[in-house]
Amino acid sequence: LALHDAERLVKTAEIAVSLSLEALSGISDAFDERIHQARPHHGQIICARNINSLISGSKIIKSSEEVTKNNEARPPQDPYSLRCAPQVLGAARDALSHVRRIIETEINSATDNPLIFVEDKTCLSGGNFHGQPISVAMDMLGVALTIIGNMSERRIARLIDENLNQGLPAFLIPKEVVKGIHSGFMTAQYTAAALTSENKTLAHPASVDSIPTSANFEDFVSMGSIAARKAMEILRNVEHIVAIELLCAVQGIEFRGPEKLGKGTKAAYSLIRKRVPMLREDRVLTKDIENVVDLIRSGELLDIVDNIVAED
Repeated sequence: LALHDAERLVKTAEIAVSLSLEALSGISDAFDERIHQARPHHGQIICARNINSLISGSKIIKSSEEVTKNNEARPPQDPYSLRCAPQVLGAARDALSHVRRIIETEINSATDNPLIFVEDKTCLSGGNFHGQPISVAMDMLGVALTIIGNMSERRIARLIDENLNQGLPAFLIPKEVVKGIHSGFMTAQYTAAALTSENKTLAHPASVDSIPTSANFEDFVSMGSIAARKAMEILRNVEHIVAIELLCAVQGIEFRGPEKLGKGTKAAYSLIRKRVPMLREDRVLTKDIENVVDLIRSGELLDIVDNIVAED
């Protein structure tokens, strides 16, 4: 179950990256197919292709050549949290693919003890019950998810920082609103930072631990159930981190012009705005965040964006 939701979440994180690229007036060069074919990790290639599809048609995101030609006041390349998204999310994708292979093998295996082989009329005692393959895989899943959340939080921090967000207002609150009275998305970033920090603790591997039981007869155990529960907890935290990024990104896009978005990013923006109105002055953000988490967890956001992109 954790893997199923994680596979959906990594795709949703690619949507979040794409919306953040729009909000931050990003540079498209880093998603050029040639870059990723030169270092052909499968997940990296898929991630770059997905982001390229999502931002296709954008009038905000431009190549470095276009920026130079138009004498625009933009840096020639973006920070790692944007530029290296295919490398980081791609590594997470590859990790999830490995976890899927392990789980599919386990689900289709005999794990009883002893095992009876009817053809040979043999009964053999062994260790197929041992949970180490799942334990290591679940720890890997937790690490991969933690990394997704770490990078998402860095983009959130950039989106709200007027020194780094390419001309957006501080904390993404309209400039006509009095600063100091209204704090916009400042505390949403606090929440993302807290969840990110918590995940770093939860990501400590359970699979390296063992406490003997059964009078030391069962003297090395996997702690696989702990690894799986931790992975699920990290997953739920990252869903909220990515939801906060999506909210911040669509808020930033309000100041750029939603009509300038790419085809995929426009579909994501429109769906989120159906559930959450623009933040014009402070309100409790809990409901907004939970509404977007529901879009992520249900798969509705991913399905709608996939359908729009697939039309091309």
